[in-house]
Amino acid sequence: MGVLAVLIGSLITILDPVTQLKRGRDGTRKSDLSQIQSALELFRADHGCYPHGTCLALAAFPSCGNNFSAGGVTYMSRIPCDPINAGQHKYTYDSTGTTYNIYSCLENINDLLKDNPNNPIYCNGTTNWSYTVRNP
Repeated sequence: MGVLAVLIGSLITILDPVTQLKRGRDGTRKSDLSQIQSALELFRADHGCYPHGTCLALAAFPSCGNNFSAGGVTYMSRIPCDPINAGQHKYTYDSTGTTYNIYSCLENINDLLKDNPNNPIYCNGTTNWSYTVRNP
């Protein structure tokens, strides 16, 4: 009887379109942060630091929708925006010039890659769970 209940619960979750939309947006967020990370590593390879006010007198990392370029090199033609792009659902970048963090808020409470839900770094940890990408 218990196995049947688990199976029915699993099927409801799989077939729930709202849950599927959340998982899809979370997949987009993870992919976007990975692409941004690649661009940041290319930038560091060229300039010896990550974008920061002290790195080559560059301004802060560009906001979503803008291109990421420096010294005549385009690292990303368009910084991706969070699929919702409102409230906590915005990609956030912070850097010291030698390290960086990129934050996103995930919607799926069962995502295995979310940050520790008991110690949310960026998101509220009640309805959104943070996902952080750091420099390697």
